[in-house]
Amino acid sequence: MSFHAKMDYAPAQFHRSARKLADVGDAFVYTPENQATFDRLVTHYPPERRKSAILYALYLVQDQQGYISRSSMRYVATQIGCTPAEVEDVVTYYVMFFQKPVGTYVLQVCRTLSCAVNGAERVTEALARELGIGLGETDASGTFTLLEFECLGACDRAPVVMVNNDHWHERITPEGVPAFVQDLRVRGLAALTGCHHKVE
Repeated sequence: MSFHAKMDYAPAQFHRSARKLADVGDAFVYTPENQATFDRLVTHYPPERRKSAILYALYLVQDQQGYISRSSMRYVATQIGCTPAEVEDVVTYYVMFFQKPVGTYVLQVCRTLSCAVNGAERVTEALARELGIGLGETDASGTFTLLEFECLGACDRAPVVMVNNDHWHERITPEGVPAFVQDLRVRGLAALTGCHHKVE
């Protein structure tokens, strides 16, 4: 006799991981300039804390090739002195790292409360229609990738779109999306409003 509930161990009952591996990509190595930058940045940490430079190392990869492949994760692991799995843990945790090629402009629409209340979902829908893509997709020209993002911290200027992890466009509306996209095509990052929090 057992006090435990009877478990059905049929194969269909077992959890299947939703984990998706990043693209393998081409063999990766830093450019001489990026290697010099990494070698300088890693000295900011004691040798036993070298792993603390992993974010720097990954940003250098993404700046160099546009995304982080499995090959580049293995390369970063050798630079840092850790396992590829530890690098992958960081890449898959932080949303600012891209695991597949992205467009020239990565449009990251904030979806947290203030932006949501002010119509961020409609902005995302309008961007998807205008670009002819869904969330997580890149348009055929390789110009735009559309993503959603958690709080960008400019709640008083909602809805907010961050572009390429670094540039901002505030108070975007669904009606303004076609002009926004066209302006971005023509003027590039100069089309963005910037962030009023950023002090030069």
